[in-house]
Amino acid sequence: MSSAPVIGVAVLLVKGETVLLGRRRSSVGHNTYALPGGHLEFGESFEECAVREVKEETGLDIKDIEFVTVTNDVFTEAAKPLHLVAVFMRAHLADPDQLPQNMEPEKCYGWDWYNWKNLPQPLFRPLETMLKNGFSPFSTELN
Repeated sequence: MSSAPVIGVAVLLVKGETVLLGRRRSSVGHNTYALPGGHLEFGESFEECAVREVKEETGLDIKDIEFVTVTNDVFTEAAKPLHLVAVFMRAHLADPDQLPQNMEPEKCYGWDWYNWKNLPQPLFRPLETMLKNGFSPFSTELN
């Protein structure tokens, strides 16, 4: 079992009433829908991680990046148990005409925009935890 939690940064990329989600191809959360994001690297800010991960995974450039919430989940059922602290950031497309590309097909089946009120199932656990806590990326105040 891992001795320390892993810090992940997930990006709520907002476009109208939709968010960008991809279906995971990884051992943790396989086949669940997740936001673009990944592990925080040493010395990196949350904003820097958000920009890097969104670009690496989707090819998209983002702007107006802000912290919104955090979740704390433990995956004991995984082959290698994982304690994941997910830092959620909200952002918008730098250019609204950009289209997401699947830059890491070994990790994701593809990206698409989903209406926040009608998200696909099953969701990756940190996103599910965030929803159960009543968070919405469309509220005018930070939760």
